[in-house]
Amino acid sequence: MAVRLNGFEMSEEIRKRRLEKLEALRASGVEPFGRKFGGIISIGDMRSREGKAGEKVRTAGRITAIRGHGKTAFMDIQDSSGKIQVYFKEEHLGAGSYALLEHLDIGDIIGVEGSLFTTRAGELTILVDEFSILSKALRPLPEKWHGLKDTELRFRRRYLDLISAKETLATFLVRSRIIKSMRRFLEERSFVEVETPMMQPIAGGAAARPFITHHQALGLDLYLRIAPELYLKRLLVGGMEKVYEINRNFRNEGISSRHNPEFTMLELYQAYADYEDMMELTEELIYALAQELGLGEKFTYDDKEINLARPWKRETFTRLFEKSTGVDIDDEKQVRQKAQELEVPTQGKAHYQLANDIFEAAVAPQLASPTFVLDFPRAISPLTRAKEDAPHLTERFELYLGTLEIANAYTELNDPLEQRERFLEQLKLVEDKEAGWVRELDEDFLLALEHGMPPAGGLGIGIDRLVMVLTGHTSIREVILFPLLRPPSDV
Repeated sequence: MAVRLNGFEMSEEIRKRRLEKLEALRASGVEPFGRKFGGIISIGDMRSREGKAGEKVRTAGRITAIRGHGKTAFMDIQDSSGKIQVYFKEEHLGAGSYALLEHLDIGDIIGVEGSLFTTRAGELTILVDEFSILSKALRPLPEKWHGLKDTELRFRRRYLDLISAKETLATFLVRSRIIKSMRRFLEERSFVEVETPMMQPIAGGAAARPFITHHQALGLDLYLRIAPELYLKRLLVGGMEKVYEINRNFRNEGISSRHNPEFTMLELYQAYADYEDMMELTEELIYALAQELGLGEKFTYDDKEINLARPWKRETFTRLFEKSTGVDIDDEKQVRQKAQELEVPTQGKAHYQLANDIFEAAVAPQLASPTFVLDFPRAISPLTRAKEDAPHLTERFELYLGTLEIANAYTELNDPLEQRERFLEQLKLVEDKEAGWVRELDEDFLLALEHGMPPAGGLGIGIDRLVMVLTGHTSIREVILFPLLRPPSDV
């Protein structure tokens, strides 16, 4: 009889047989869960150093194949670094130990100790002297993934995806490598890694809908952070002149191939710098990451050529907008007409907010190779220093790569009086009576500014999206281990 559990079909008979094997192992005096198996060498290391015939080795892994031949048996076991064949002989192990093999299944985790040899077919193999059963798998591994439904299952059962698909594991190992390299890059430039609150009394640092939680002991509503910006700037006030945080942010908004409600960002601030410095830093960092991963200066992403040859293109927001749309960005009537033409939602959107949405719809899809989009309107950049020669614009850029917005950076506004005015303007623009939360001024941040914040450049890089481009994935779910999903429709 087959049962269906959250979209994953399995045979109840298979599970029943595995439970019987589990009991048989215990009846034989074997407890197949939870024991330490130390002193092992990874399979990848074993293969890379090409051990000599007869060398004693000790390793562990998950069984992925079983081939029995009477009084001998071969199995493939794999760990996170690779796969190796292991060979069991009854006359070598003894009848009692060899008999335990009949209770093993694909998916079980075992530890083996033995000596290396190479088969006639040239396969590096371990002749097993002793083995230990470390974890009995009561459910079978999937044979393969196919189709949209199984793609959804890959995200729900990521642990099975990691076992079954080498490319999935490779993606997340590369992601870890990218983050490690980011840290090294910044630490070489004297940046200090810090941590700021993930639960905040005021949702600030970006215009986004927050998740609300409640602290029972204090009787206080709190917000999962939508950005760490205002706390990191407090550290500039406190004299920490180069700070960064690799942080988790939470925004209670839509889900798409480019958006997950919980996402990871690198955010940094450098005193006595500006957005020009942040452009140089961004370009150096991403270029260095691509070279470290062996991508070179040119590679393909989503069927588009990405050319990282420096210097990267720099163009103003206004020029790109007007060139692509044929609309005067400062003419609100034209902007709204263009939005309707492009079917960009207009309800509740102020003039320049709408222009930004049009940019995302009409201009961003053209920006494959890295492009710094400069000088955003003041009305949608409340934390940014205005340009001296054009005060209706700001010293802000967004970096587009592979048509994705990868980074956002400013010359930071450090005038506390102007910052208060900007916050008040923003509150009027983003008023949302149905939001379920109260937008308010962060008076503590404004107080901190009044103690004096040095001029500074600030930068945020979306790590998930950057990993997408550098690993060739077009869905953010492919680069987040456990993306948020709707509840399964079948149970």
